[in-house]
Amino acid sequence: MFTGIVEEVGRVARTETRGGNLRVWIEAEKVLEGAKVGDSIATSGACLTVVELSEHGFAVELAQETVKRTAPRWRAGAAVNLERAARVGDRLDGHLVTGHVDGVGRVVRFDRRPGAHDLYVEAPAELARYVAPKGSITIDGVSLTVVEVRGRVFSVTLIPHTLAVTTLGGLGPGDAVNLEIDVIARYVERLMEAQK
Repeated sequence: MFTGIVEEVGRVARTETRGGNLRVWIEAEKVLEGAKVGDSIATSGACLTVVELSEHGFAVELAQETVKRTAPRWRAGAAVNLERAARVGDRLDGHLVTGHVDGVGRVVRFDRRPGAHDLYVEAPAELARYVAPKGSITIDGVSLTVVEVRGRVFSVTLIPHTLAVTTLGGLGPGDAVNLEIDVIARYVERLMEAQK
């Protein structure tokens, strides 16, 4: 489990196909503290397993299914949001995030104004029903609060701090983003289906 509070922005150093999987080496600093092979690190919202460590970064392996179902971040030079898994007893500053990307959304527009910036994202049709005003959503691994929803398009407001410590400030219209809906919404829907 994660919280959606990004610890640092890393950079994809290189990639290589190995046995059908995509191995990605990521340059990082903070998330390396105490890291070991087998740990989970959320990488732009995708929970990935560390398979190799070095002094300046770590490697993860992505199955083709993961590559297919996530935003195209897996190329040399790409910036990625990084967060280590939460530990029992840690403060939960964001919301409960599984690191399982539910779908890929598209940035519709990004209104930049002093003090806050409004990001509008179109969710895939199968996810739109889970997005609610004042509810939680994760965009590229960042825990955010939904401001408004109109059909499949929802907005979030980003403060300068969020823009400074994540990759979200570099987004523009047409960009793909990893989305994870609030896990509670899925459980509520499942419980309601079971009662039918």
